[in-house]
Amino acid sequence: MENTTYRVRVHKTEVRKNVAGKVTSYRVQWSTDGKPWKRTFQKSAQADAYRSKLLTAAREGEPFSLATGEPVKWSRVERPEMTWYDFACKFADFKWKAASAKYRQDIARALTAATPAMLTSGKGKPSDLHLRTAMRRWGFNTKQRAEASEETAEVLAWLAKNTRSVSALTEAATVRALLDAATSRLNGKTAATSTIRRHKTILQNAMDYAVELKLLDSNPIKALKWKPPRVTYEVDRRSVVNHAQARRLLAAVQAQQPSGKRLVAFFAVIYYAGLRPEEVVRLGEDNITLPELARNPESGELEEPADGWGELRFAGAAPFAGREWTDDGSLREERALKHRAEGETRIVPCPPALVRILRAHLAEFGTDPGGRLFTGVRGGELAGITCRRVWAKAREHALTEKEAQSPLAKRIYDLRHACVSTWLNAGVPATQVAEWAGHSVDVLLRIYAKCIVGQDEAAKRRIADALKDLDSPV
Repeated sequence: MENTTYRVRVHKTEVRKNVAGKVTSYRVQWSTDGKPWKRTFQKSAQADAYRSKLLTAAREGEPFSLATGEPVKWSRVERPEMTWYDFACKFADFKWKAASAKYRQDIARALTAATPAMLTSGKGKPSDLHLRTAMRRWGFNTKQRAEASEETAEVLAWLAKNTRSVSALTEAATVRALLDAATSRLNGKTAATSTIRRHKTILQNAMDYAVELKLLDSNPIKALKWKPPRVTYEVDRRSVVNHAQARRLLAAVQAQQPSGKRLVAFFAVIYYAGLRPEEVVRLGEDNITLPELARNPESGELEEPADGWGELRFAGAAPFAGREWTDDGSLREERALKHRAEGETRIVPCPPALVRILRAHLAEFGTDPGGRLFTGVRGGELAGITCRRVWAKAREHALTEKEAQSPLAKRIYDLRHACVSTWLNAGVPATQVAEWAGHSVDVLLRIYAKCIVGQDEAAKRRIADALKDLDSPV
């Protein structure tokens, strides 16, 4: 048992007196593993009784706590017992209402990854795949649990009977095994850094909840010497496309059938206005302000103004989550803008190139009955898999073989990085870029630090100028 010792010495009681020689108190003194302890009593009988209890515990071989100095059994209280699986379900239910659909999935994944470390028996054990599926899709899903099939219910029943008690997490070795399982891939290798930190945070929150339920005295993860790897939030400069590459990619999107032509504007909004994909799918015609067409004095026809800027004004996003994780059963969850309060809007300028693309999109495809710009070919929700497939094929056709094998624009989200990098390199103040991108200034500069071109050379020139007078031979 960790944090305990059997090396105990009980010393003679110290009689404490004031300056007049009158006895004021009695101090019991003892040590555990060399660490001194003391406790003061007003009466001699109280001190003698306490000292006698210490001596008896030491003689009977009771372990003493290094944290309190007293016998371990003195601090033991009867606690409710709960299996890990039952507790994990209770924690998922506790977090469900306030959590976003995406975070609900994160909780289920973290608990699913950690649970194998808490299994007590292999007898009658279902396959690992069946266990993971049952936990992630049903057991740790508050909405779905009661709807599990008979086969899945049997798997969950086996889990309920074959996981250790939460009280087992008072042992550091068990806590370490739990964390190791939660931060590893199925092949035993270490998970991605972001996954490690996310799962560790979720489990730490779960342990706080166990303390609240009085299943544990304290959070065992906080006491563990376990340091997660560092996470880098900086954008990889190699993933950022230049304007020529972006235009080739958009042209390659347009050439694809049947979805490409209606997706050009979708990708263009990310590249030219820096919106997140979940913000773009929610855009409606009422979120767009386009400049008035100008009449050509020679032909008399209406044309796009030469330098006509528009504006995007929006107040929500709709990240994909899956029907089983949203409250209303929709594929996407309607939410406020990231890092902003409910109802708060963001305004982003719409450059002339994007104005032309959006006007052409509206002219050809219009909007759905709800006013949304982007839908599937047959109407309905724009599927994320469709966007990813079209983008992957566009990279194959628009980029060189070497570029296609690199991180260049590998994810759709990299178009947003390209947009924000363009704004910063064009000299737009960081405060304005942060407002358009929906970031705080410090986060913006931390993420895009390596994408600001020319600052290092400018800094070198300033240093060289400052040292010119010192360049004479010594």
